[in-house]
Amino acid sequence: MIQPAPVDTPALAAFRRQLLHPLKQRLFLLSRLPAAGLAGVRVQQLSLEAATVTVPFKFLTQNPFRSIYFACLSMAAEMASGVLAMMHTSTGAPVSMLVVGLEADFTKKAVTRIAFECPDGAAIARAVAESRATGEGRTVQATSTGRDAAGDVVAVFRITWSFRAKKRG
Repeated sequence: MIQPAPVDTPALAAFRRQLLHPLKQRLFLLSRLPAAGLAGVRVQQLSLEAATVTVPFKFLTQNPFRSIYFACLSMAAEMASGVLAMMHTSTGAPVSMLVVGLEADFTKKAVTRIAFECPDGAAIARAVAESRATGEGRTVQATSTGRDAAGDVVAVFRITWSFRAKKRG
């Protein structure tokens, strides 16, 4: 059965506005994800279907080979899918979310600001809705593709998320 696309609600729109506000985003990162905040990871775009997160090439993110350290790339890639998951679990019955798998392919040296895009918001929304409806866990493999300033693919991450509706009582 084909599930409909996620429906925008005032609560989801408010979540996006909060996260995309520059000052509120920095406060959120420094309080909840301090390593990402210090590294300069930023959410650039967030919709029901997709998110774009950037990580800069700077002193705090580089490795001894003068490229962005893979852990910083991983942070940005995970956040691109993670903000979608947070948004879709932020309203309604509580749902726990957890990364249960990670695969990555690195294709080019990362020496500029890298933008990771994850287009899997609809699949995440469906998994969250199914978990709420059935009470069972659901998994989604979200793909975050990182591109450099020239638009070349630098890395592709496949993050497997697990969603499970929390039991009441």
